Amino acid sequence: MEGEEEQKPAATKRRKPRSGAPSSAPINNLDDGCLMHIFSFLSPIPDRYNTALVCHRWCYLACHPRLWLRVDRSVKDSSEPGVFPNIELAVSAARPGDTILIAAGGSHVASNIQIKKPLCLIGGGELPDETMLLCSRGSDSALEFLSTCKLSNLTVKAELGCCLLHRSGRLIIDGCILQCETDPLDYLSCPIVSTATGSKVVSSPNGCHGDGVSVSRTRIEGGAKAVLTSGDLALQRVRVICARTSMFFWFDVECPS
Repeated sequence: MEGEEEQKPAATKRRKPRSGAPSSAPINNLDDGCLMHIFSFLSPIPDRYNTALVCHRWCYLACHPRLWLRVDRSVKDSSEPGVFPNIELAVSAARPGDTILIAAGGSHVASNIQIKKPLCLIGGGELPDETMLLCSRGSDSALEFLSTCKLSNLTVKAELGCCLLHRSGRLIIDGCILQCETDPLDYLSCPIVSTATGSKVVSSPNGCHGDGVSVSRTRIEGGAKAVLTSGDLALQRVRVICARTSMFFWFDVECPS
């Protein structure tokens, strides 16, 4: 009898995880289309990314090409929808408003890639230095922006030239690392170059804004200066936090008020 009494609590403990399994949650009674519509309202990083870790079904829906495109250098099956071997192909196939998730690990070549539609490019690693975009010598920039776009959780490195070339639209850079060539050629490099005039008004989810650049929680390393402007925009509202091994910047590049 004592042995039976000792086994009952153990049996009760084994039943509790089963009752709380993800498949028994009421939300899983919804069909795939409804769940995917709900996921579309989540921010890509970290919320939608985290939903992919819940179960196999949620992973399939959270990574569906209807929600975002993916760049993976290791992809071999080019027929897989929404997955591309390089950034240029993903940008070309993207529709305005799409999110492109760039796989972590190794370096992705990015040289003079023009982005003429609103897009969001996000690194797939836990930290920005896990996803690197490399611009080789001979290129003006890694990415050239002619529309409202956002970069997040990425490292962009330029051997010579600039990391990001801003022509027009609203460029948002959040939680990134921008690296330029160090001495003796740093005077030829600049992490951000803007040629925008600031006169164009563009639409965004937060309302209408003129051309400009907003930088937050971003490390900037090397180069003659953080930002070089040749249009009407100017550096404003600069904040810097000095950590033990690096410096994080917050600033805007806008028309002087």
